[in-house]
Order: sequence, then C-alpha cells, then structure tokens
Amino acid sequence: MTMGADTPAWLPDDTVRSRSHIGRLMAERGFDDVAGLHVWSVRDADAFWAFVVRELGVVFDTDPAATVDVSDPRHPAWFPGARMNIVRSCLDGGDDRVAVVTAGREGIDHMTVGALRDAVAGFAAGFAEAGHEPGDRIAIAMPMTIEAVVAYLGVVAAGGVVVSIADSFAVDEIAVRLDITEPAAIVTQDVIHRSGRRLPMYDKCVSASAIPCIVVETGAEVELRPSDTTWSSFQRAGSFDPVSRAPADHTNILFSSGTTGEPKAIPWSQTTPLKAAMDGRFHHDIHTGDVVAWPTNLGWMMGPWLIYASLLNGAAMALYPDAPTTRAFVEFVDGAGVTMLGLVPSIVSAWRSGDVLRRGDLSSVRVLSSTGEASNPDDHRWLMSTVDAPVIEYCGGTEVGGGYISGTVVEPAIPSRFTTPALGIDIALLDEDGEPTESGECFLIGPSIGLSTELLNRDHDAVYFDGVPHGLRRHGDHLERLTDGTWRARGRVDDTMNLGGIKTSSAELEEALGAVPGVGEVAAVAVPPPDGGPDRLVVFVVPEPGAEADDLRAGMQGALRDHVNPLFRIGDVVAVDALPRTASQKVMRRVLRAGYGV
Repeated sequence: MTMGADTPAWLPDDTVRSRSHIGRLMAERGFDDVAGLHVWSVRDADAFWAFVVRELGVVFDTDPAATVDVSDPRHPAWFPGARMNIVRSCLDGGDDRVAVVTAGREGIDHMTVGALRDAVAGFAAGFAEAGHEPGDRIAIAMPMTIEAVVAYLGVVAAGGVVVSIADSFAVDEIAVRLDITEPAAIVTQDVIHRSGRRLPMYDKCVSASAIPCIVVETGAEVELRPSDTTWSSFQRAGSFDPVSRAPADHTNILFSSGTTGEPKAIPWSQTTPLKAAMDGRFHHDIHTGDVVAWPTNLGWMMGPWLIYASLLNGAAMALYPDAPTTRAFVEFVDGAGVTMLGLVPSIVSAWRSGDVLRRGDLSSVRVLSSTGEASNPDDHRWLMSTVDAPVIEYCGGTEVGGGYISGTVVEPAIPSRFTTPALGIDIALLDEDGEPTESGECFLIGPSIGLSTELLNRDHDAVYFDGVPHGLRRHGDHLERLTDGTWRARGRVDDTMNLGGIKTSSAELEEALGAVPGVGEVAAVAVPPPDGGPDRLVVFVVPEPGAEADDLRAGMQGALRDHVNPLFRIGDVVAVDALPRTASQKVMRRVLRAGYGV
C-alpha cells in the first residue's frame, strides 16, 4: 500500500502519552492538546519558565527577584538579581549516575557524574592557574570527545567563555572566528582520526593564529610550540566550585552565517542552556537515566545543546568519534543503549542507500529527531518504519538557543512535518507585503529564554528588529502552514543557505569561488530537490573568455575545500552570460533559484 504524503508514519499510544513529560504537563495543566499547552506557555511566559526552572532543578547561588523583566521587550532580563553558574546545575548530585558514554578501544566506556565533575574541576583549576580570569575566552576546535566536553564545562565553571569552532573548518574560517573573538587560548587535539584517515587539527590551529594551544594528544607525532601545553599538563587538582555569575553573563560564543561574508558571533548566556534543556525535556522526551546521542560538534549549536539537554535532564550523552554513516555507529548506538537519537537527514539518506540500518537495530531508541537541514519525507518514513519510533522534526537556530518549531511524542509523526511551535515561543508567517499568510517568512514572538539579545560584531537590533512589525523578530526561514495544521520548511528567504546541516552565506562562498582563475562573476544558491530533502549547492558562473564552466568546477570545489569547508559539495555548475541584478546591482539569487531546472 502506498502511503500518502499526509499520512502519519507513527502514532502515539496511551502509554507514550502518559509516560511523556509533555503528556504529564498537559494533564497537570488541564489541556487536551498540545495547542492549548503552547498557548499557555506563551501567554504566561513568567509562569511557564518558572515551572521549567523547577522541573530542571536549576541551582541559584542568589535567588532572582523575578522570572523576567520585560520593560525592554527586545532585551528581556531573565532572573534579575540572581547569581548562578549553569555548570553547578548540570553536575549537581547523582555521583554514580552515568554522564557520558563513549566508544573505547575495548568496548563502550562510561563516565559517571562524579568523575565528570572531578575532571571539570581539574580543567577549571588549570584555567585559573594559567592566569585566566572570569570573562576570558577560550576557543575549542576539536571533535565531540570527552575532553571537549570537559573543556567546555571547565571553561564555563571557571567563569570563562567558550569560543566554539567546528573541527571541519578550513584554516581561513578558523582564523576569521579567532580574529572576531580574540580568545586567550585554544583547546584542540593533534590530529583527527576519521574513516581510516588522519586529518590535521593542531596544524590548522597553528596556521590560523599564534595564540597558545592546549593539545589533546592521540598518539600522533606533532611537535608543539614553546607557548603550547598538553592536555595532561594543563589539568590541575581542584575542588568543584563554579564561579558565580550574572544570568546574562556570556558562557559561549557561537557563529551563524548571515548574508555577509563574516559570520555573526552570537553569545550564549548562563540562561540559554535552559532553552536547550526545556526542548530536550518536552519536545524530545528526555528522562533521567536516558542516553542521548546526536552526532555533532561544539562548533554547531547542537554540540552545547547535547551537553545541556542531557545533563540538565539527568541523562547521559553518548559520544562517537567517527563517521555516523557507518554500521559501526549503529552498533555503538545499540551497545550504548541510546534512547533518544538525533540525526541530520543526510545520515538517514546514507543509511538507507548503503543498507546500513536494518530492522531490529536501535531497539532501545524511543525517540528520533532531525534537524540541521530539510528532510526527505521518503527517507524519514523508511526510518520510522524501520526503528518504530517517531522522528521529531526540529528547527531553530543558534540565536534561538534551540528550536522555534518542532514535533512532540504525543502527536502523530508525519514525515518532514512540524506539528507545533516550540513551547514558550510563538511564530507568525508574513508575505512580502507584511501581511499574514499561510506560506511566507517566519517571524518569532517572544519573550523566550534562549533568544539572543546581542551580537559581538553586528548591530543586534538592526539584524533582528529593524523594519519588522512591532512585537515580531526576524528569523529568515520560509515556512508553509498546511491545511491539516502542520508546518513544512521551505528553505531561507535571504541569502543564507543550509548545506549538509551547516549554515553559510552566499557571500562567504562567492568570495572563495570568485578567486578561482577563469571565473568572471559567480552566484551561489541553495536549491531544494523537488521531492524534498537537503538543499543542493548550485553555482551560476559567468566564465572569463576562453574558460568553460565544466573546467572551472574542479577549481571551485577545491576553493571551497581549502578556504571554506571541505564538507561542502557543488551539486551543479551553470554557465550564464550575465547574472540578473537589481537597479542597485544586487544579484537576484531568487530569480536564479526560481529559474533553475525550468
């Protein structure tokens, strides 16, 4: 039997509804459906977020005078008067509970909360002994390993600020992020071992900046500079005593590409983790004792999200050091007893095409989730039928601290559909004239914990509020509200694109592509496949005389690999005589995108 596009691939039963956190909350508040609960969470934001704080067991060193002060709606002040350090709440009690599960050389290793707390205290002590002070920034550029998690929590516990950098970035992109944030040091490792290859990591950091490195050694023969130190040398004996900070103090600087070449530097505060943990608790149904896996990296918001959504909910995080598209990863998930598994759609596609995942695998998984890029409905229907678990479609952003639209385990799961705005936040869809529509640009409605209030290298209000109707906040995604009340993602409305789960800008790509010999003019656009799924990168090029588009492709692909990100792949190159432009000479990428394939 052929399933229609609107047919659910998974239906909740009474056991799921009664066991789930969101089902319990609905029953306690007297709501029959998620829609009613969502309305309450938005209309009474003060009560909702106070409830979340109690649910998560957040520890304050000094109690707040209120939940939120919205005297300035664009910059709400959460927990005014409070003092806190979010790491204390992450590692408060439960010494023998498992905190981290990893793939070791001889099987699966487990680290308890007590052991993680001791390691974090040791890094925080090393931070202080090195002369760093609260507010100082330390970059982390390495895979999602135990050391990365310890460094992340150790910096925050010491009152410092993590600068998150993806290990996949080329030297130029690492340098840009270090230049913007000026960290005092960078935590990295000698090399990365992935898919049987040995990739340089320390060498990339050295080429990007002269700042000192703290290097995790994996056995590679790498000669360190005199200014650098090893991981083991940096660690010191110390007691767990996180430095008390104000709720708005920075804990993390992450990056998200806008419509210009330089990425936006977005600070997370002491309260942003509460948004990630709330989404994990109510939208992904993470319980105490669960094991959460999400192949990711600290350079993307889902890395910090994984740390906070697991630890603040009393769950363990499962970390796998190699490619998640292999049979070995599936076996790790099984062996680790993962209960909540997050993915990007390209992983699902690789599993399906490569016969990696088989019926009976992932038997411990109760909830799947998907984020980072548009999903393919056929792939997700196959996934749900194979694993017998719902896929929670989840979309948000670094400047949201989590998701703004999602699914839940108490609603039917239709592949590639969202069922509700995230609790605590609302959305509005407007057309190009600013009128309400069922298919248009998505604007956010706060206040919500997690929404950014500043940018390091941009005018925050100009980016998110200028020219926007009162009470709304610009986000830039294109959504469609369907007749059954679900939503579907339609890509971006600006010149930002999403390639393999990585947000980048057309300007960032075009700067590298335009430097290739033989390229006259160039425009990069993301084009969604007609049947749904991840965007393809299509490059429109005006070749210089004597150059052929096909001959330029290899050079342009090399430019992306060397100067932007080696994970980006050009899907197609189209030669044109001229690029369409506005009267002010701006390239009309929408025209190129709309005309592609017609």
